[in-house]
Order: sequence, then C-alpha cells, then structure tokens
Amino acid sequence: MKERQLVYLVRHGQTAWAASMRHTGHTDIPLTDEGKQEAAVLRHVFQDVDFDLVLSSPLQRALETCRIAGLAERVRTTPDLMEWDYGDYEGKTTAEIRNRVPGWTVFTHPCPGGETIDQVSGRADRVIAEIRQVNGITAVFAHGHLLRVLAARWLGLESGHGRFLALGTGTLSVIGYDSRNSVIKTWNGPLLTAACALSHIAKESEMNRKKTP
Repeated sequence: MKERQLVYLVRHGQTAWAASMRHTGHTDIPLTDEGKQEAAVLRHVFQDVDFDLVLSSPLQRALETCRIAGLAERVRTTPDLMEWDYGDYEGKTTAEIRNRVPGWTVFTHPCPGGETIDQVSGRADRVIAEIRQVNGITAVFAHGHLLRVLAARWLGLESGHGRFLALGTGTLSVIGYDSRNSVIKTWNGPLLTAACALSHIAKESEMNRKKTP
C-alpha cells in the first residue's frame, strides 16, 4: 500500500523578501509577478494528476501558489505548514544575523523570540502522520525551511539534517516510497525540469498500483 503514496512538495513562488534573501516567517507577503509566473507552470503540471489530498500553509504566498496551480477548490489549510517563526530574526538576512552570531544557521542555532527546531519538527511530524493515512497522491504547498524539515523527518532523520536539502522558491519536489522505504524521488526541481521527472514517477506509480492488490 505504501508504494501508492506520492507527495508533491511545492515551495511557493518568489516573493520580494525571498528575492532579497530575507527570512520570511509569519510575515504575510504576496508573490511577485515572477512568483506568479512560476506558480502558473504548475497548472499544466498538475492538470492530469488525481490528488487525494491537497494541503497548504494559510500564508498567502503558499495559498496563492496553490490557487494559481488550479487546486484552490480542493485545498485545506493547516497552520502546521506555516514557515518557521524566526522571532527577532524575521526580515533579516543570514549575513546580518552572522554579524552578531558567527556561523548561525536556523538548523543549528536558536531564533530568539521564535520557534525551536523541535517545535517546527513537531508540526512537520503531524503533517506527515496525516499524509501517511492517504493511499494515493498528496500535494503540499508550503515554505522552504518547513519543507526541508518535513523531508528530513519523512526519511526518519533528525530535523537538523534539513540543512543538507537546499530548496529554492518556485520548486517542486516529490517524496514517497521505494520497496516500503521512505525516499526522495526528486528534489528542488525547477518546475519545468520537475515536470519532466513527474512523467517517469507517474509511470512508476501506476505500475505499483497494478502490482498492489
């Protein structure tokens, strides 16, 4: 049954803060025009995909990406998919933070006034628990650091391993199973590139559906 499960992870399109490398946690800012164009590619990618579950962060950059992708009528929002609360570091770049805290990363250092990595991990684990009840295909529209934690937890790794999973805006990644092992099938794909990869993944999924009673 697990081989039937696929999860499409979409990091929202570009925002002004993402373009300037500023940490954007709960600040609710819209997509740029380029971000909207990135999201529009998904409409063609997803038009033939029969989703069993569609989840999104309630923040507008993720929800707008979902809407442009054509899945607004089916989506359910959950605060568990909101981006990391960066606290005092909201709106700051990594370079600015490292001027005060050398070597700082969100995966290895605290965010004063914000969330701990364990709190973010707990949210990701709740989302994963729901996804694993679905015998089919799930779409998740969310944010860079949250999705990196979610992918690490999907693989059974500690959340800090998300630091090894770079993830750009306007990208599509796919996680699932291979011989009942949790795996990453494609990662950090620009949408046009990922669309090509999905053709192979869809064929593989259909073969698994036929093999599994």
